[in-house]
Amino acid sequence: MTKSVLIIEDEPNIVEAIRFFLIRDGWQVASHGTGDDALEAIRAQAPDLVILDVMLPGRSGMDILADLRADPATVALPVLMLTARGQARDRDLAERMGVSRFMTKPFSNAEVLDALRQLMPD
Repeated sequence: MTKSVLIIEDEPNIVEAIRFFLIRDGWQVASHGTGDDALEAIRAQAPDLVILDVMLPGRSGMDILADLRADPATVALPVLMLTARGQARDRDLAERMGVSRFMTKPFSNAEVLDALRQLMPD
């Protein structure tokens, strides 16, 4: 069964890099570039997993994560959060809010793939 992921990230180069290695690994990949309507994209796509950037135009990834965890339909949706800011307080806040995994940019392809495989075992 193909696993699906929605990448919510505003940097096209990052989206394409992640898309490339996930497709090679057998994932179905969709992307969305803004925060203001990200929840609608998540509901419409119904992915198995979300990769969520912290800093997005329109609305922050932290706000989106809070809404996902407040909604019974998405409370258990695995979320891998990415950030260019590796500050401990961002990680702590995301963990308190219920993020599944937190990763700092730059990251290696292997790190992301390993994290996704752990979040979505076969």
